[in-house]
Amino acid sequence: MKVSDAMHAPAEWADADTMVNKIAERMAKDDIGAIPIGKNDKLVGIITDRDLATRVVAKGLDPAKTKAKDVMTKGIIYCNTGETLEDVIHLMDQKQIRRMPVLNEEKRMVGMLSLGDIAHSVGLQLAGELTRAIAQHHK
Repeated sequence: MKVSDAMHAPAEWADADTMVNKIAERMAKDDIGAIPIGKNDKLVGIITDRDLATRVVAKGLDPAKTKAKDVMTKGIIYCNTGETLEDVIHLMDQKQIRRMPVLNEEKRMVGMLSLGDIAHSVGLQLAGELTRAIAQHHK
């Protein structure tokens, strides 16, 4: 199965200069746990609900005055629409990630692939193995 068969689309990013309170509002409105961040028409990072908790709330930053670029996870990992789910599952396992942007052949973001998307698209055993691998405790 290809990534394009399992991803959810469309997906949009937020600008790197967006205040994180707006990111959090969008997460709540759309019931999502991560928003990719872009700048100058390039994907430059991602903000997850965990990033908001550990890099904004835990540090006492004002979400209305903190920009996405200041708290986002950089070095974003993404996949392509034509990749197989099996290959992407291995990447998610290796990198310990639960969500990733999906790019098309023109390197345009066209969707997001989450652990939930995979769980609904592959067999129970493979989904369980991925969940177990990603959910391992950090040392």
